Amino acid sequence: MADIINLVAGVEGDVAQLRERRPEAKENAQASFAALLEPAEPGTFSYAERYAIATFVAGVYQAAPAVDFYSDLLAEESEELAAEITRAVERGITTGPYIDGGFTLFDGSPRLAAALDFAHLLAFHPKDASPAAIGHLQAAGWSDDDIVTLAQLISFLSFQLRVAHGLSVLAGTAQPAPVTEAPRPTQTPEWVPGEGTLVPDVAKPQGFVAHSLGWKPWVPPQPKEEFTDAQRDALIKPERIDMEYFRLLARDPAALKARTLTDLDIFYNTDGGLGRAERELAATVVSRLNGCEYCASVHQQRAKEEGGDAAAVDRLLEEGVDADLGSAQWSAIRDAALVLTKSPFDFDASHVERLEAVGFDTLAIIDVINSSAFFNWANRLMLTLGEPDVPKRFR
Repeated sequence: MADIINLVAGVEGDVAQLRERRPEAKENAQASFAALLEPAEPGTFSYAERYAIATFVAGVYQAAPAVDFYSDLLAEESEELAAEITRAVERGITTGPYIDGGFTLFDGSPRLAAALDFAHLLAFHPKDASPAAIGHLQAAGWSDDDIVTLAQLISFLSFQLRVAHGLSVLAGTAQPAPVTEAPRPTQTPEWVPGEGTLVPDVAKPQGFVAHSLGWKPWVPPQPKEEFTDAQRDALIKPERIDMEYFRLLARDPAALKARTLTDLDIFYNTDGGLGRAERELAATVVSRLNGCEYCASVHQQRAKEEGGDAAAVDRLLEEGVDADLGSAQWSAIRDAALVLTKSPFDFDASHVERLEAVGFDTLAIIDVINSSAFFNWANRLMLTLGEPDVPKRFR
């Protein structure tokens, strides 16, 4: 199969060749597509549902090339459902999911309607997630395994579409298109945690912190004693079996393995391109904007450990994304990461030119795009499957 990101972005030549310098990231982004959209055994999460959710997410993000790609896959499964998703996209762009206390995105099956509600939440305002959102899915018949896959699918698309757009701008293949701003919801949905929803007793951080945090899930992690060989292999690092986050994601081992390998190549492949501290800066900026205290706490520390300006990182945590970062290079990375996060389609040639003007080559700019996009994947998982917890030593 053709590489999906290159296909959607319309890139070839130099930019496509430079992507090959991050081979594990490229191959495992493709493997993530296979695991989440076209697994050999889809189980109770059908291909039609997967394509419907992908079409919806691409649609509300207004990613025209990806809409065409995913809607074609959906139409092969059901032309009727494809038409229904088109209507749901129109509602999602113009109104958001919460209208007069009801949910009007989708008039079909309650199971798919709940998934589209969840997709809209993850796409536009993941910080507003709560155990009640998990309960909403459980009430509609979603199993714990399928909830993890659903969250991975939506979060992966948030990464894939940002990378594709960023690369298309870099390659000069982006097609300008008007984008309608999707407003935030104005009402709280009447969702409640279900009997199967975990509602942990946590000490929530009172802001962004420069020390480590814990994390507690809202969906039960896979018990250690029930781990399969495939799930152990998916951890990549065996010690991760002691971390609830990885035991949770191991409910879909193929997706977890592909995601982890994508992550490692984006952030640790130092064959040219952007420095390690700068990649961690992008991760911290995105996490600060998305409101993910856990991810910000981890990656601010890594930025410092890799030689980044500790004072600038501390200002970013304390003052927010408009803080003075102390250098033109860091400011250019920050601004590119912000625009890719807020609305990826506002990222344009001016951002590429600014990155070039402060000394970054094309491979380094690909690293900025990859690093920023990846944390739009990571943050969404952390924010919508659980919540951070301040360890007792820091309370």
